[in-house]
Amino acid sequence: MHSVITQEQLDRALSLRDLSDPGAGRHAVQLVAGAIRAGLENAWSCPVLVHRSSPVVTVHTNYEVLGYPPDAPAREARYTRYLDGRRLLRTHMTAAVPGALRELAGGSGPPDLVVACPVLVYRRDVVDRLHVGEPHQLDVWRVRRGPPLAAADLDEMVAAVVAAVLPGARHRTLPAEHPYTTAGREVQVAVDGQWVELLECGLAGRHVLRAGGLDPGEWSGLALGVGLDRALMLRKGVADIRLLRSADPTVARQMLDLEPYRPVSAMPPMRRDLSIAVAADPSAEELGDRIRPSVEPAALEAVEELAVVAETPASELPPEAIARIGLRPGQKNMLVRLVLRHPTRTLTAEEANRTRNAVYAAIHEGEAHQWA
Repeated sequence: MHSVITQEQLDRALSLRDLSDPGAGRHAVQLVAGAIRAGLENAWSCPVLVHRSSPVVTVHTNYEVLGYPPDAPAREARYTRYLDGRRLLRTHMTAAVPGALRELAGGSGPPDLVVACPVLVYRRDVVDRLHVGEPHQLDVWRVRRGPPLAAADLDEMVAAVVAAVLPGARHRTLPAEHPYTTAGREVQVAVDGQWVELLECGLAGRHVLRAGGLDPGEWSGLALGVGLDRALMLRKGVADIRLLRSADPTVARQMLDLEPYRPVSAMPPMRRDLSIAVAADPSAEELGDRIRPSVEPAALEAVEELAVVAETPASELPPEAIARIGLRPGQKNMLVRLVLRHPTRTLTAEEANRTRNAVYAAIHEGEAHQWA
């Protein structure tokens, strides 16, 4: 049985605004998704149909239907928010694709179309300026009855999406493996002299087409997934993912268009090293998942990064160190570096210490506590 999230954590996740949904208000994330849809419609002259679905899915839908093996690392609780042994919050939008194909392409649907699934997905993830636990993802799948779609069609799809997200940018492809595609690729774009991953894609797996009610002897497909947060950050030149949800009016106004971002704050970071006791071997993703529901949103806004620096077993610690952190039998010492920098204003030392204490309380499992 996987460890599961609490009802409070579930309620918090489900109450988060989906920036890709026009019904929840305007946001530039929608403009990126719209540009991608328009680019594909122009390239192929076939309809692009949008599909949305419930964020709560079954393990079967999220993993097994798509071809994930039972021992796939992606299934681990360190990455996945399980509700119980059978259900979870979807970890990727590909989980919705078979249902979208049954609804939009089956029966009397058009013989050539693109299914677009833009929505929030839910993961356990590290805390830093590039990652959040609820990123926005867009899956676009083209399916066609008749002449098989092939690598050349995938090249055309990639070119159209890259041009829509970053007009004029160079891109390259690298081999990648996905359980739901064949001939999988990772696509990187050149940004400021560096190659940055933008999307992953491949030829649609026959088992996914079959799960979507399409006979793979008659139908073929292309699969592509792009992180909308990353795409928007690259398009606007936003260095910190927290800015996409900022309530600061000067920032929020800039998140309604695709014009280059004008920085509001360039304050230096403040660092706090935390010496904590932990019972197991928590990953940075698991630590991030602990602090997100435990730290007040206003304080969490200031957390730019939380990183594990070192781990020391109890057998290598002197007695005074064990006593100082209240190390219990079976626990070990972990040094965690907390980087604090609010994306829009200067932090005071008092605010930094309060945030440090909140993070410390969320992740420290020892009997003694040290407060700043």
